Amino acid sequence: MAYQALYRVWRPQTFSDVIGQGVITQTLRNAVASKMTSHAYLFSGPRGTGKTSCAKILAKAVNCLNPHDGEPCNECEICLAANENRLNDVIEIDAASNNGVEEIRDIRDKVKYAPTEAKFKVYIIDEVHMLSQGAFNALLKTLEEPPANVMFILATTEPQKIPATIISRTQSFTFRRISRQDILERMVYILNDKNIKYDEEALNIIAASAEGGMRDALSILDQALSYGDDELTLKNAQEVTGALSNEQIVAYMTAIADNKPADALNSLYQILASGRSATRFTEMIIRVCRNLILYNSNSDLSDQMDKSVMTDELLTIATKFDNARLFYIVDQVSATQKNLKNSNQTDVYMEILTVKISELKIQQPQITAPKQNSQTPIVDNSEIDKLSDEIVSLKQEVKQLSDNSNHRTEQKTASTKPTKRAGGVRINKTAIYQVLEKATKKDLITVKDIWPDLMSMLSVTQRSIMSVSDPVAACDSGIVVAFDYEMWFEKAQEDHEFIDELTNNVSKLLKKDYQIVLVPKAQWPVVRKEYIDNNIDLSKSENVESKQEQKQTDPTVDEALKLFGNDGAVEIKDD
Repeated sequence: MAYQALYRVWRPQTFSDVIGQGVITQTLRNAVASKMTSHAYLFSGPRGTGKTSCAKILAKAVNCLNPHDGEPCNECEICLAANENRLNDVIEIDAASNNGVEEIRDIRDKVKYAPTEAKFKVYIIDEVHMLSQGAFNALLKTLEEPPANVMFILATTEPQKIPATIISRTQSFTFRRISRQDILERMVYILNDKNIKYDEEALNIIAASAEGGMRDALSILDQALSYGDDELTLKNAQEVTGALSNEQIVAYMTAIADNKPADALNSLYQILASGRSATRFTEMIIRVCRNLILYNSNSDLSDQMDKSVMTDELLTIATKFDNARLFYIVDQVSATQKNLKNSNQTDVYMEILTVKISELKIQQPQITAPKQNSQTPIVDNSEIDKLSDEIVSLKQEVKQLSDNSNHRTEQKTASTKPTKRAGGVRINKTAIYQVLEKATKKDLITVKDIWPDLMSMLSVTQRSIMSVSDPVAACDSGIVVAFDYEMWFEKAQEDHEFIDELTNNVSKLLKKDYQIVLVPKAQWPVVRKEYIDNNIDLSKSENVESKQEQKQTDPTVDEALKLFGNDGAVEIKDD
């Protein structure tokens, strides 16, 4: 028989074989034993944590002819057929390649037929989040009320992409990342069974690289065994995973501790030249700093340190780092990791990082306080005096600007044209008044009902902008949206593409054309009160003014104009 990968050979065949998911396997085992299984399950979690394996075991268990406490026997005809993937009543579907409406309709048409061999017909839909919206809609009714002898098991790594209507019709189980210790024990069991020699430090490196996924761990182990000719050594594991050797990380961290940027850069160049990944390198630096912080904080915490990282050489330089500097290094490395994800200039970012964390003068203000007998306080005092003078000067300038701004604001108060913020964004009062003229509470309630659906149609960035806003007024043709902060109001108001998308989405949801008008929440009460108090006349859209202002005249003046005519002879003088 052709060679099979380790993760396929050692795929769990019973619930007790599943590693790191005790709560889930116990729940499923009890459900099978008591014959209280649901008609639909949703298994979600990171890759390689046992979702598909549990689905296949559950499909065997409910159909097994001789189950033992909820476990499949793996000896009857049904179990053997399922293990050999020839049981017609267990249908496994990859939603990534069968994500259309037609495929789901085909399932819906066939689901009414009874199983041919087993007691239950089980549909396992992997990566179910890849289904289209139409496919989800086609699946809804069947998922809610399937025939008595049909079971659906949905598996996904991204449950947030699945509609809530689907999730509510299933029993949901969230699979957790498998702990490093559980992965280690499983790999040791497999290697002992195969009589293969191994290095424990090599297993630690593989377990750390797997990031909680058993399948990833076994795949890396398989690759390392092939590289080392059926022998697992530390060097083999480092080469396969791209992890740094102890000599490399010790040389780099020693140069950092001794504040020697040149030596640190030389170590960096050697590490990158050996083919090591910059991302792996930054992860190793953080792990080393974490262990040094534990070591410096309390000797009792030494048991929590990663033995595969903390060597005797690193412990000897631990006294050269204090926690403040280690915190600074972690912050700088974390910031560099974000830059590495979006850039091809990885070498440049790593060089900048190395210089930053190796120069003592950058760390000094955060690490040590100035001593009383040194000359540093004199320099600091002169700098403080200069800064104080600059602060006083800036305060005066700000006050003058504020006074000028207030004066200009008072001059513009009488104007009834749309107001303009300091940043240059206008509030469209005319549009707001048009909404207020026809606004009803019913329309506002309707808008608030569809508001969550509107948010789900936006991108993550757009949702973050709209998260500080709420609809405050609505009519059958427009909506007024108030923003908690003027900064976000200004950002949204200037983004015309965003406004257009928002308007189109609202129109789709409400089946009618709508206009979206934005306003800062701080100014919304003022604008609304102005409309209510003055009964704004909207017939003159270019120059909005109140009806009362148009009609307000002095009766004495009217009488004088009747007597003497309106030829300029009448002059009104105040007392």
